Amino acid sequence: MALIILRCVFLLCAGGVSTFLISTLSQGSVETPTATPYLIFIGIMSLAAIVIVTDIFLPRKRIDTLSAIYFGVLIGVLLTYIMWIAVAPLIDQSFNGRGLQLVIGMLMCYICTSLLLQTKDDFRFLIPYVEFVREVKGFKPLVLDTSVVIDGRIADLVGTGVFDNQLIMPRFALTELQAIADSGDKLRRTRGRRGLDVLNRMRADQNVDLIIFDRELPELAGQTVDLKLVLLAKHLDGKVVTGDFNLNKVAKLHNVPVINLNEISNSLRPVFLPDETFHIKVIKAGEGAEQGIGYLDDGTMVVIEGARHRIGQDLDVRVTSTLQTNAGKMIFAKYEAR
Repeated sequence: MALIILRCVFLLCAGGVSTFLISTLSQGSVETPTATPYLIFIGIMSLAAIVIVTDIFLPRKRIDTLSAIYFGVLIGVLLTYIMWIAVAPLIDQSFNGRGLQLVIGMLMCYICTSLLLQTKDDFRFLIPYVEFVREVKGFKPLVLDTSVVIDGRIADLVGTGVFDNQLIMPRFALTELQAIADSGDKLRRTRGRRGLDVLNRMRADQNVDLIIFDRELPELAGQTVDLKLVLLAKHLDGKVVTGDFNLNKVAKLHNVPVINLNEISNSLRPVFLPDETFHIKVIKAGEGAEQGIGYLDDGTMVVIEGARHRIGQDLDVRVTSTLQTNAGKMIFAKYEAR
């Protein structure tokens, strides 16, 4: 409703501006054609309608981009005014400096706006004040690793609303993902294309704030992709999201926080204590003489003593012990025939 009222007021203002221009034109000493007032009114109202239609068909606007443009133009105009005060005494009085002033203003506005658009990821502009990301507690951007995008679980996790942080996909990581998708190896090509599909799905979700980080920071030059991810997360005061064990270690060496999807997955798996019983299907034979192997719904492997000859059957088993490894959790259980 507020937007509808705003657009109606905007159209009324456009009509008022056109009426003012027509009255100003009619007061001039030069006689104007009869059709000119109508052309002015139609032109201004058409311009207002185009602005409103564009606003309607672009519902998702980035506040950081709009703020960067706002502050860029504002700073450009301010610098133009200061430079003109310094230059004006040096210009001959007979010289009309209006054109020079416009040129300076145009250059300053472009330079300032371009600079802020290229550096808006380093700090966050919010009208009418500036809020630096490094000063905000709890708002840390999440830098995505290639492996975590290929894995695909990040899209499901973000879709639950657990993370409302800004997701950052660096350009160099996206380039690596595209190279995997174009690989000659069929398996790598399939994994790369799945990663691109996951990215496209997250970008299409209006509730997910995903951006592609295009800037090339000087400290990233010549580094490996893993080290670039760590240094970028450190530069943005963010966290690295990965499922790679080695990248996890590198990030911790640089004191960069890490979100490991494997650790999240392990922490959400059900906990079974010794002597608890549960129902499971035996899938295959184990390495031991009497062992059978089954899997829980979350993928946890269960080694069942006495179930080697019960493959394909659903059994009630009793937990004897559990083992936590870097790859995940293993449950040891025993089947006792009745």
